Amino acid sequence: MKLVFATHNDHKLKEVQQLLPESIELLSLKDIQCFDEIPETGETLEENAKIKADFVTQTYGLDCFSDDTGLLVNALDGAPGVYSARYAGEQKNAQDNMGKLLLELNGKENRNAHFKTVIHLNLEGQSHTFDGIVKGTITHKEQGSGGFGYDPIFQPNGYNKTFGELPPKTKNAISHRGRAIQKLVNFLKNRSL
Repeated sequence: MKLVFATHNDHKLKEVQQLLPESIELLSLKDIQCFDEIPETGETLEENAKIKADFVTQTYGLDCFSDDTGLLVNALDGAPGVYSARYAGEQKNAQDNMGKLLLELNGKENRNAHFKTVIHLNLEGQSHTFDGIVKGTITHKEQGSGGFGYDPIFQPNGYNKTFGELPPKTKNAISHRGRAIQKLVNFLKNRSL
């Protein structure tokens, strides 16, 4: 089975490839010669995931899935949420985003947050949605250089290390994206039985 993952993010692509069974050939936007920046104009993670998958399916006629992920911080009323990637501006710089978030949380006691990933799959003319959530807290400073995005400042519940410090295998097993991808994988496996 060939599936397009609607992303230009090599980190995400690599993370997802590690989770999918070998029977699924994963193609990136680059692989299908799509260099467009697909506008994420939705007001929810669900809407943005659907917009990206629909763009690929309608433009290229290919089965596709896409994801949208947000970091939702309790003390900031769910911000940055749907704007997580561009929280500190359109340059989408992870360092800038983490800096802004740590500044906004300065002096706040409640540092609880959760990551949420929503996957939208267009397969053989049908649409399916899967999600994954992981709860944790925002640290006071960056810890670790692994992962990407907000990983160095997000410590999942039950662990004393951030996603930036955990080995990729551990992170993938418990992460929001890992949980959503696992639902996608289970769905695809059941279809091929």
